[in-house]
Amino acid sequence: MSDPFRLDGQLAVITGGGTGLGFGMAQAMVGAGSRVVLIGRREAVLREACETLGTAAHSVSHDVRDLSSLPALTANIEERFGPVDILANNAGSYLKKPAADVADSELLDLFHTHFFSAYVLSREFGRRMVSRKRGSIVMTVSMTALFGIPQVSVYGAAKSALLGLTRALSVELSPHGVRVNAIAPGWFDTALNRQAFESDPARLQKILARTPLGRVGEPLDVGYAAVYLSSAAAKFVSGVCLPVDGGASIGF
Repeated sequence: MSDPFRLDGQLAVITGGGTGLGFGMAQAMVGAGSRVVLIGRREAVLREACETLGTAAHSVSHDVRDLSSLPALTANIEERFGPVDILANNAGSYLKKPAADVADSELLDLFHTHFFSAYVLSREFGRRMVSRKRGSIVMTVSMTALFGIPQVSVYGAAKSALLGLTRALSVELSPHGVRVNAIAPGWFDTALNRQAFESDPARLQKILARTPLGRVGEPLDVGYAAVYLSSAAAKFVSGVCLPVDGGASIGF
């Protein structure tokens, strides 16, 4: 019997795949036998990521907030690299400030980055997956979609919308062979988080205190979860939100 956790012969598109959790997904998927196409805004970062990952990795420099360009981007990727089996909507940005201080432009920017781009890419790649009767879409949501966290109201609202989209698309696309799931990461050792923890050490201690495993995670932990959800091992799994958080969402 072949290994149901392998992704041999498949092609994955990962937004925000050059660094952090997206790069962890890319590492895990390449390790499981998949080719990957990384999408991000910083060409140098993408190039370095692909050099690290090897010949199974490719990149496309693109700003996914430009919604009108995404149908053409989708077509271009499939023309260049072949049919896409896995879409990981992982692109994101962060905003920490009291809700009363959030500007309209900041509200729109976060929703464009997290929700609108994921919606359009899921629509465009989803159409193609439906026509082929196979595919997996994985959304990166957040602990902020599971419980309230102060000073990240817009980020939490965008991630909550993405979780709602996961459930709705699962019901709509699963009858056509396309599974849709979400991963809710806890707190991880990434460059962005390290910067945040350095500026707010009390917040890190609060996080560790409510995390039963007593530490932050590694990007590959999310990567392995994405591999599972995209593999044949999860062929009867759709519409779930999988916390990868060291137990933080159930910790006390």
